[in-house]
Order: sequence, then structure tokens, then C-alpha cells
Amino acid sequence: MLKYVNHDIVFQEFPDEVTLAVNLSQCPNACPGCHSMYLWGDEGERLSLSRLRAMAEAYAGEITCVALMGGDNDPESVLLILSELRRAMPGIRTGWYSGHASLPRCFDDYPAPDYVKIGPWREECGPLSSPSTNQRMYRCLPDGSRLDITERFWKKGLKSTL
Repeated sequence: MLKYVNHDIVFQEFPDEVTLAVNLSQCPNACPGCHSMYLWGDEGERLSLSRLRAMAEAYAGEITCVALMGGDNDPESVLLILSELRRAMPGIRTGWYSGHASLPRCFDDYPAPDYVKIGPWREECGPLSSPSTNQRMYRCLPDGSRLDITERFWKKGLKSTL
């Protein structure tokens, strides 16, 4: 079962998207240095398709993407609810932030979200914006392949003025 704690409109989680990011609790990863430790516990309300759709419809015309942040405790439910949301709202793109190092076995059993980020937080590797990150962001293509777009998060051409 998926439970959500809160949500926000974000601009940097997925390239070229204005995203409704829904934070899911019950994270089993417990990454050292995690900035969202409050999501480790069994907190929040049950996330149903009708609740997720109502949240997305409340921001209709403002958002281009809906993303679930977490859900590693129940990846099958994440993939199911995102595919159902896209069927119910065909113009919306979907994304998933997973802290697992690889995609779950059930990933190919469902229509893929438009974006998927995988990889646990490792402070020594840095976030997606760091070229040394262990995390990867993929754009899932209609043919079932995945395009690694992690590099789009790296700041290019910045030179020190010191």
C-alpha cells in the first residue's frame, strides 16, 4: 500500500516539466544522510488513484507531470497507479523517484512512466546535478527503451571567477 505525506510543485526534478511531486512514506532504503528521514516511517494517508487524480486536477493547466517520490516499499503499486493516472489523464506525463540501485523486476509488466530516477542517496557521490553521482535519470521511450538523461542535470560551462 502506498501512503503519502505531502506534495509540492517542483521545477527541477524532471527536465522541462512543472511537476506535482507526491512524497510517499514507508521508505525501506534508510540511506545515510537522507534529507527526507520523515518519509521512513509509516506516516500519512493512503494514496488511491482517485486521490492522486484529484491532486493533479487541482493543478490542471499548471503542471505537466505528476511524480511519486519514493514507493520502494511497493513498486508494483507505484507503476500501477502511475499507469492508471496516465490512462485517466492522457495529457499528463509521469515520473518516479526510486532509491533502489536498479529497477524492480515488475517494471516491464506495466506501462513505464515517462521518467524514472534510480539510485540510493550516497553523499560521497553527490546528487543528480553532480557528474560523480551514482543516481541515474531515464526518459522511458514508447518502444520500451530507456534513454539516460542524467547529464541534463549537470551544470555545464560554469567557470570559477576566483
